[in-house]
Amino acid sequence: MASSQDSTQQPFHWHYSGFEDKSFHFHGRALLLIIILFSLLILFTLLCLYARWVCRYRHHSAASPSTNAAAAAPEGAAAGLDLATINSFPTLLHRSSSSDEQAQCSICLCSFRYEEKVKVLPDCNHAYHPECVDEWLSSRSSCPLCRASLRVDTPTPTPTPTPTPIP
Repeated sequence: MASSQDSTQQPFHWHYSGFEDKSFHFHGRALLLIIILFSLLILFTLLCLYARWVCRYRHHSAASPSTNAAAAAPEGAAAGLDLATINSFPTLLHRSSSSDEQAQCSICLCSFRYEEKVKVLPDCNHAYHPECVDEWLSSRSSCPLCRASLRVDTPTPTPTPTPTPIP
């Protein structure tokens, strides 16, 4: 019985003549699908290139501080502090209070060394290297860490009323 089943089942034979290039054709929906997929691929590539260009353009415009500082500052007002105000902030020697907690300059991210000069900003008492904070304050008028305003508004003198003579 086994011999009769083997004779009815024929082994699979490859016909290599069916795999010729002449018989490989796209028709109808398959051709339309290939064209649509290729078009979507090109569109996606162009969108990625455009997004990359936009990101570079924004990064480039954000890197030029002269245009941004002029746009952000109100008319007639300087963006940073004047040199006399910057030099009026106290410069002290850094003394570490504990060995496990190291203080660092938030601008350059370097740790303060023992008895290194640091400039302390008023009100917020944040300390920085004098070179770092002087450059920062020449273009901005706020603390780099907490953004507290360091601009000292001079009070405008109020005019005293002059007595009018009575005739």
